Amino acid sequence: MMDKDKLRKADIFSGGFFFLFGLWIISQALKMPMKGSWGGVQNVWFVSPALFPLLVGSMISFLGVLLIRTAFKVVGKEGIRITLRWLVSRNLIIYLTGHTTLRFYAIVVLFLSFVFMNIPRIDFFLCSILFLVVFISMFYFDDDALLIKLFFFYLAGTGLFLIYFALGLPAQLATVVPYPNDWFALVFIVAYLTYAWMLIRNTLSLRKKYRTSLILALVTPFLIGSIFKYFLLVPMPKEGLIVTVMDAIWYFDF
Repeated sequence: MMDKDKLRKADIFSGGFFFLFGLWIISQALKMPMKGSWGGVQNVWFVSPALFPLLVGSMISFLGVLLIRTAFKVVGKEGIRITLRWLVSRNLIIYLTGHTTLRFYAIVVLFLSFVFMNIPRIDFFLCSILFLVVFISMFYFDDDALLIKLFFFYLAGTGLFLIYFALGLPAQLATVVPYPNDWFALVFIVAYLTYAWMLIRNTLSLRKKYRTSLILALVTPFLIGSIFKYFLLVPMPKEGLIVTVMDAIWYFDF
């Protein structure tokens, strides 16, 4: 666990981040209408939809300032100077390339690719399986060497996806094969699982974890997704190959 002095030094930068984040929320909220007329009804400022984000942004910025103030009182000017010297030293590079930081990178890449790249373009069941397979295997194995290899394998696949989407290949391939994005994702899932199995096949404990990861990654999306799709009648964010097959089975559409 980090000592109090190091935590307070980190709080200065965390506070600065939250202060700027709060200002960004305020700037976006100010773009919303504060008053106006809709359907012949005149709305006043205190019923504006901008009030809540303005309040949230203001509180985040205020708390960020308080965090900076509290941290500065503990570490003082000398502590700030020491921290700034550390930021321009070789120690920062060592820290940024450490195993602990790599775990953070892995989480960020996983969530960003899942939310902004996969969900809008790939069948929801497939992108959920891909996310769970990668997330569970990387962290459940609890091995830093495996985490690095699996993360860079996923990173390479994500890079291929970005190139694939950037070049506009989905629209071209859709005229030849249906659901090209979903087939691409399915191939990547199989490739990732094969690569992970090759890395852990000689370790009995990891093979058990691999099977557990695979079961959880497959069962969870189909169990929860099917409840929402067919019982609560909630459409999936992106319905493609897997949803089409499930619809055919559910509605006996053969």
